[in-house]
Amino acid sequence: MAKKWNMIVDVARCDNCRNCFLATKDEHIGNEFPGYSAPQPERGHSWVDIKRRERGSWPAVEAHFMPVMCNHCDDAPCMKAAKDGAITKRADGIVLIDPVKSKGQKEIVDACPYGAIYWNEDEQVPQAWFFDAHLLDKGWDKTRIEQCCPTNAFRSVKVEDREMQRISEEEGLQVRKPELGTKPRVHYKNMHLMTHCFVAGSVVVDADGVEECAPDAEVVLEQDGRELARTTSDTFGDFRFDKLAKNSGQYRVQIKSDASGSASASFELGGECLYIGAISLAN
Repeated sequence: MAKKWNMIVDVARCDNCRNCFLATKDEHIGNEFPGYSAPQPERGHSWVDIKRRERGSWPAVEAHFMPVMCNHCDDAPCMKAAKDGAITKRADGIVLIDPVKSKGQKEIVDACPYGAIYWNEDEQVPQAWFFDAHLLDKGWDKTRIEQCCPTNAFRSVKVEDREMQRISEEEGLQVRKPELGTKPRVHYKNMHLMTHCFVAGSVVVDADGVEECAPDAEVVLEQDGRELARTTSDTFGDFRFDKLAKNSGQYRVQIKSDASGSASASFELGGECLYIGAISLAN
């Protein structure tokens, strides 16, 4: 089987430095690559964009960032909308929008369910990130976005589909909008940071009238009487459970410390992450 290009993006590593966005601009604004792309306009196009999500509320709050771009789908809706062979799928998995054949075909922009294709008004062509195919064809083994990323959030991988499936299963990779069945070649690690919720809390104990942190307490998360996960409170008495589905209903935490007693608390998880407060242990 032929080896094909895939991009792995680790959401946990992206810190919104936007080097990938800038590198793409630097590579394509004012530069024409015949057979690959017309020049990117100075404004209006974000071939590589950054999605942002803030999770939680004080004192348990965090921000995460997810680079998004053309997914180079194996079953690409844009290809179905294109006429006269304006979009092709290469043997190495890369989707190319021909800058000549695609002229005037604005419907290609609307065909992408990910919003990854942009309309170049000056050139009258649809455009998207084409996996830096012009560089890979010259012998590069990394795209520019991977090359410039200081946190190693990107990983370009050229492997057979069977090997990519193994990597995906081993690393718990996901794709955007899997329900569409477009078979994207951009895969995401730690995507739960953008799609799921966490619940956090603090375990405390009364020490002669003073509220103190309770480290090393065992915390069990339950739903409908079933144990879902367990953890241990840290040095500050804090605990957290992640990867919980939004609006997933009622939960209960059972807390036990050999030194300080036990406690429990119930909560309902809605569409956002939740801090359930300080929970006092009692003997």
